[in-house]
Amino acid sequence: MLIVQKFGGSSVANAHRIKEVAGRVWRTRQRNNEVVVVVSAMGDTTDELINLAHQVSPDPSPREMDQLLATGEQVSCALLTMALHETGAPAISLTGPQAGITTDGVYGKAAITGVAVARLRAELAAGKIVVVAGFQGAGPDGDITTLGRGGSDTTAVALAAALKADLCEIYTDVDGVFTADPRVVPEASKLPVISHDEMLELASLGAVVLHPRAVELAKFYGVPLVVRSSLNDNPGTVVKEDDGMERTHMVSGVAHDLNVAKIGLFDVLDQPGIAHRLFAALAAEKINVDMIIQGATRNGRNDIAFTVSRSDLKKALAVVERVQEAVGAKGYTYDDQVAKVSIVGAGMITRPGVAAAMFEALSAEGINIEMISTSEIKISCVIKESEALRAVRALHAKFGLDSIGER
Repeated sequence: MLIVQKFGGSSVANAHRIKEVAGRVWRTRQRNNEVVVVVSAMGDTTDELINLAHQVSPDPSPREMDQLLATGEQVSCALLTMALHETGAPAISLTGPQAGITTDGVYGKAAITGVAVARLRAELAAGKIVVVAGFQGAGPDGDITTLGRGGSDTTAVALAAALKADLCEIYTDVDGVFTADPRVVPEASKLPVISHDEMLELASLGAVVLHPRAVELAKFYGVPLVVRSSLNDNPGTVVKEDDGMERTHMVSGVAHDLNVAKIGLFDVLDQPGIAHRLFAALAAEKINVDMIIQGATRNGRNDIAFTVSRSDLKKALAVVERVQEAVGAKGYTYDDQVAKVSIVGAGMITRPGVAAAMFEALSAEGINIEMISTSEIKISCVIKESEALRAVRALHAKFGLDSIGER
């Protein structure tokens, strides 16, 4: 078998943990498997590098930030390879560009455009374990670019897809995918299996166990995916296509996201092309917009509210300031002290009353809902940040999620 294993920052946080990971990888190789390993930066290295950069410059160049941040993964990549050598394992470390990963060249948020696998296949054919630095690739001009937070997950799945791997294992510090963050809800239970669509929604809505782009790639290319703990040998959670069987539970999980800011424009002109003008301007600045709510028309005008990540708030407000006159807005407001709580479940498609039950649970806690958005398998609400964790616990209890998986 060809197996791609990805280890997150907590799994390679120090020398002891790196040696333990090396042992796990070497045992996998000794079972007659070919192994490609993708690693994140050690512990909080990325945050420390960002802080260091801002001590040097209040507004560092995006190109130089990528040059800096890519070093975090390269450190853990080289150290893990050294640890493998100490076990007697043949291994080689490669940066993202050396592994053949190319990107669209957008600094800080690059998307993978291709993987040239010749070098990887040659090293595997030579019997080596290949350790690849996650989170990075080479842009069209050869400059190193980073993939954004969670990019090492994307690297692992992209390599698994390109190599047609038999399995992609994502190792983290929890046993798998839970019905909620166990640090917030101690009663949360592990899901033995979850569909790609449910996992994508949970990942997009704040569940940090997998990055949304990695789930999208896994679904598109049919990559067999398992989320496991690097701290034990428990089986983990299998992420796979929905088998279409009837669901016994309406909701599979509760997610929350504290990296949210809300922006509202007042009395926008109710005319064709107005929304396009606003959101095209945001897209041109590479700002990802999440929830969008448009109010009822009154006297030829309405209100538009939307959410962005807090890291994009400054740029988004600059865009709004620039285009508000063009869209006829009489003013705008923003709030960066909000959060998003969501319930996700393929079973809610055919079950009426799920939204009512969610709103009832929040109401019983005295929590006001500021925005609502829905899809076939999720309902999200924007609420005050200070009430987010209480909301998660209330929703988890409301839908009986402590009993649907493994404890």
